Amino acid sequence: MTYVVTEACIQCKYTDCVTVCPMDCFFEGPNFLVIHPDECIDCSICVAECPVGAIVSDQDVTPEQQVYLELNRTLSETPGWTRISRQKAPLPDHEYWATQTGKLALLKQD
Repeated sequence: MTYVVTEACIQCKYTDCVTVCPMDCFFEGPNFLVIHPDECIDCSICVAECPVGAIVSDQDVTPEQQVYLELNRTLSETPGWTRISRQKAPLPDHEYWATQTGKLALLKQD
């Protein structure tokens, strides 16, 4: 089992989660965070830190969110996506985006 960052993170990019990760397995892109699945030790500490509930167990990913399993793996190994372990300010308009759904098309992968 591993943990996965899902759609709720897109356009918000809260980084509260990265400060508690003992493995530093979060990677940052332009408007989203991902967890490297081979580095995650399944401790679940990050889950409670996410203010929008974007982090879930890979076993609890809904059918609609299955795409995020592969996105976390692929993007955590994509050049330009950098390891992040220190908290940063969330993205502008994060309060608005925190309540929106259907954001996959907004995900910037490069």
